[in-house]
Amino acid sequence: MTAYNREKYIAEAVESVLDSTYTNFELIIVDDASTDQTVEIARIFENKDHRIKVYVNEQNMGDYPNRNLAATYATGKYLKYVDSDDRIEIDGLKTLVEGMEEFPNAGFGICSLKPDTNRSFPFILPSNQAYEYHFFGPGLFHLGPLDVIFTTEAFNAMGGFKRGRMNSDIDMWHRMALEYPVVAMGAGIVWKRTHNEQELTSQHKYIYDLEKIKWIYLKDQNCGFSVSQLQQIKKRILIGYTGFILSGIKRFNWPQVINYSKCFWFVSKIKLKRFGK
Repeated sequence: MTAYNREKYIAEAVESVLDSTYTNFELIIVDDASTDQTVEIARIFENKDHRIKVYVNEQNMGDYPNRNLAATYATGKYLKYVDSDDRIEIDGLKTLVEGMEEFPNAGFGICSLKPDTNRSFPFILPSNQAYEYHFFGPGLFHLGPLDVIFTTEAFNAMGGFKRGRMNSDIDMWHRMALEYPVVAMGAGIVWKRTHNEQELTSQHKYIYDLEKIKWIYLKDQNCGFSVSQLQQIKKRILIGYTGFILSGIKRFNWPQVINYSKCFWFVSKIKLKRFGK
């Protein structure tokens, strides 16, 4: 659990973990130089439960560097992030661990997925199937760290999160799915809070970098796509961005228009023959 100025929410987040029916866990809280009472609240819990360890950064590192640091303190078989303004449901840890144990060759699992009409959760997706599930199915790589569980071994082998704010998680899922099978799991495992202290409203600023990330991995042979499939993906993306651009024009949202126009231009210039397909 990484934290920065979350005095309003961190107690509820910690309590959700402590209420878990699965009890064989350590809760590592790494505060990123908060200026409010976040650390003091976390210390209260640490003093009451030996499974909780609180660490405080001397300087603010930022979201994903702090997530990587938190992982270095872990000693368990699995890593699970529960952000300090969110919650995990009472059977959430149990469901996640059981799902991973069912497929011991998987490197990570993703929950909060839409129901699958062809099979019940959990099920495993090798690299090519994971990419197909995301780009031609219900979606897989669009979720955040709250919705993911890793094996510690796989997380360390991947070198943790490697990109900047907002896109490090999406990069990680694309990158990790090329190396490890992923376990797909359903909803009702975690609960994500939305509030005005988050950066969700500015996410469109990062969409251009996200598009570049996406095509780095789409060109990898392990994703298994043919030229015709890549053409379909490109066409879908261009149609989608056209809609965002028109919506921005209609609402006079010029930052949105500019950012999605950049994405449209980037995707339209992609030459699929470069990818060796």
